[in-house]
Amino acid sequence: MSNINIPAKPALLSPMGWLAFMACVLLLAVLTPLLNLYVAVDNPLHVSDFVVSLVGKIMCYAICALAMDLIWGYTGILSLGHGLFFALGGYAMGMYLMRQIGLDGNYKSELPDFMVFLNWKALPWHWYFSDSFIATLVFIVLAPGLLAAVFGYFAFRSRIKGVYFSIITQAMTFAFMLLFFRNETGFGGNNGFTDFKRILGITIATPNMRMVLFVMTALTLLGFFLMARWLVQSKFGRVLQAIRDAESRVMFCGYSPLPYKLSIWVISAVMCGVAGALYVPQVGIINPSEMSPANSIEIAVWAAVGGRGSLLGPILGAFMVNGGKSWLTVVAPEFWLYVLGALFIAVTLFMPQGVLGLWTKARQAWLSNEAAS
Repeated sequence: MSNINIPAKPALLSPMGWLAFMACVLLLAVLTPLLNLYVAVDNPLHVSDFVVSLVGKIMCYAICALAMDLIWGYTGILSLGHGLFFALGGYAMGMYLMRQIGLDGNYKSELPDFMVFLNWKALPWHWYFSDSFIATLVFIVLAPGLLAAVFGYFAFRSRIKGVYFSIITQAMTFAFMLLFFRNETGFGGNNGFTDFKRILGITIATPNMRMVLFVMTALTLLGFFLMARWLVQSKFGRVLQAIRDAESRVMFCGYSPLPYKLSIWVISAVMCGVAGALYVPQVGIINPSEMSPANSIEIAVWAAVGGRGSLLGPILGAFMVNGGKSWLTVVAPEFWLYVLGALFIAVTLFMPQGVLGLWTKARQAWLSNEAAS
């Protein structure tokens, strides 16, 4: 009887990969705080508060792009509704931050200002545990996770896939956006939540707290990257990729795609919820516009530009697109949406593997030329 050679499980990261990972940890969690807090403003090495705020915000977007890559790049499920999960996590954190304002609001009431303005006399039922930070952490995970689980179960059980699934997710996001715009839902209506004062009793608008949030976001992004890397290299990840490539063959092999698709769908939604929770205290506002279909489409654009199915590519795409957006919306804001649409079309037609794919092809060509010579 011949022996069957089972390939060894690949390392989570290569030695060079671990070196690059630790360099990112040192850069984001050690060097950036030192250059921002302890280097004089007039020093060329000083990292400004604007850069810290911008990079912190983009890292939250990068988490969403990474989540999109897990379901689109590795499972073949294109969601146009991930902005909803991002916003739900943001609203869960925003509710806690609104309760932290206490009597410092404009109306000097225990109720949030918008409730006093609307003549509400008591908190609605879904605000009851919003003053607890522990409960808030639970809701940040539970709100997007539970919605994704219920929606995903019925969608995947009905074998809805392809463009039909994408349209349904976009419709769901739009429906929730309209719901949150209504004042009677108790989520601040059109204005949402803003004017945050404290988190865990500590003033938010201080350099130290801003840097704590920045470092937490960076470590969360890097942690999710390692988790995603572990997932896609596991047996679970190989089944996901098989579902992406040929779902019917996976079924013929005796695997039910439903639990695999539902699991990665919920994990992806929770990642977006965590990103939204980290985003809100850094930008200081959350409103229903975060649920707009355009925001969800942008998440897909980040993944496509960077390169689907690579984990690193979507993170790169989030930084490239949002860095360009930050610059172009100042120089020529009226052209941004046209540039974004043209970018998505160009990537789809000419760079299906994204920017990271171009780099990989160029590197392989260079290595081939070196070997030939």
